[in-house]
Amino acid sequence: MDIVVLAGGLCPERHVSLVSGEKICLALRSMGHRAVLVDMFLGLEGYDRPLDKIFDEDSGLCGEAVIRTEAPDLEAVRRSRGDQSPSLFGPGVLQVCAMADVVFLGLHGESGEDGRVQAAFDLLGIRYTGSGYLGSGMAMDKAVTKTVMEHCGILTAPWRELTYCAEDIPRLTEELPVPCAVKTVNGGSSLGVALPDTREELRKALEEVLAYGNRVIVEKKLHGREITVGVLDDAYLPAVEIIPQGGTFFDYAAKYQDGGSREVCPAPITEEQWREMGETSLKLHRALGLRAYSRTDFILDGEGRAWCVEINTLPGMTPASLLPKEAAAVGMSYPELCQKILELSLN
Repeated sequence: MDIVVLAGGLCPERHVSLVSGEKICLALRSMGHRAVLVDMFLGLEGYDRPLDKIFDEDSGLCGEAVIRTEAPDLEAVRRSRGDQSPSLFGPGVLQVCAMADVVFLGLHGESGEDGRVQAAFDLLGIRYTGSGYLGSGMAMDKAVTKTVMEHCGILTAPWRELTYCAEDIPRLTEELPVPCAVKTVNGGSSLGVALPDTREELRKALEEVLAYGNRVIVEKKLHGREITVGVLDDAYLPAVEIIPQGGTFFDYAAKYQDGGSREVCPAPITEEQWREMGETSLKLHRALGLRAYSRTDFILDGEGRAWCVEINTLPGMTPASLLPKEAAAVGMSYPELCQKILELSLN
């Protein structure tokens, strides 16, 4: 098949997405597909060959993407695009996607995980992997997801949604409970998340998270083990326990830097705990109308209760990512996982 692997985009998870996309592209090529990697935002600006020959490229247009310790400077990325168009689709992107048999979405965050790309592709008749626009949009919005969780009877931390500006921070610093978790509603890869324990830390948290957006959820801070469970083909996979090194939470650096965390799969939990989290993952996956695959995160507290944190419709597919580890635990190689996602999406 002729496949565009769409990655990058213009969001804080840009680097993560490019690494995911590169690995997906190489895996699909190893399975015999004519796959090419395309940056959604920068597009094909420097590509000087005929567009109808792009799937013949030996390299698949793959480079050597890396994930740095800090999130990318998005204004620098925006300035680097020659045409300076306001469109989030770079030059040639929609044309080459329309030429492909299917687009494999290696996108993360607002650039691709919030349903807007899926909606555009639906209108243009472009086939793509993963969930549709509505389920993607609901799952990306943490406030909507929490509302669905409560409707389904899924255990989740008490929370409230608020919209604020810099002038509100002194008041909110006094009003909000601590310790707590402050999260931008549409963040990912632990960007736009803070876990303050004191009022001074809360003030700093509100200032820092505001850089990612002025709409947040504030929820009770949970203590326990970090567990995640993937869904593939309407069945749940083995759980993974994430153990951040140095006692920190599973933040951006811990997720993607060597030595930042240790992942144990299958997680050392009871069969009953795994089944409970797996069934909860499936329940939320179905309630949101998701398809093909997803990954749900939990906190397992000291009393053995599994608190549902969030769901991811386009889980990371980097070498350090969790879903590939879960697939490997049931004997599925990385290229086989990519092929399975492709088949499930097209079916």
